[in-house]
Amino acid sequence: MLIHPDKSCLLVVDIQEKLAPKIHDSEQLIANAKWLIEIANRLRVPVLTSEQYPQGLGHTVAELRPLLPAVGIMEKTHFSCMSEPACNAKINQLRPDQLVVIGSEAHVCVLQTAIQLKQQAREVYVVEDAVGSRNPTDKAAALARMRQLGIHVVTREMVAFEWLQKAGTEQFRQISREFLR
Repeated sequence: MLIHPDKSCLLVVDIQEKLAPKIHDSEQLIANAKWLIEIANRLRVPVLTSEQYPQGLGHTVAELRPLLPAVGIMEKTHFSCMSEPACNAKINQLRPDQLVVIGSEAHVCVLQTAIQLKQQAREVYVVEDAVGSRNPTDKAAALARMRQLGIHVVTREMVAFEWLQKAGTEQFRQISREFLR
């Protein structure tokens, strides 16, 4: 299945102030997340953001916060967004058929969220270059498990080109100039 901009939602999972510096290669994770969020915003793909216990882990990192709609920020204490009643309700309110998932940690909150989204009969796409864990081995194991469960593991460029659908449009030219060169 191709990722369609009118059927999908970008879910940003727990890229937070106190956790992010501990994530392996966190600068690249944040840069890739920012890149994908900016493209989602340009293409009017809804963006939702979860924050795991923000009183302890802080809010979403400053580099991403201005790009995220405040109405889409969801607090949680469950590791999976789908186990948190308010998050589950907000995601289901949008009724996306497809969810593109980025964030941390790949082997905890991202994994559990992706599994439960899949159990809800959704198409789930986890962006390999926009998820992270403290330990790269945990990230690799999480991605392998997701693949075994039928969760699609993709890259940020795969998502962008599938959202764009075709070249030759003004939208493609703008995004190509700003993000793809």
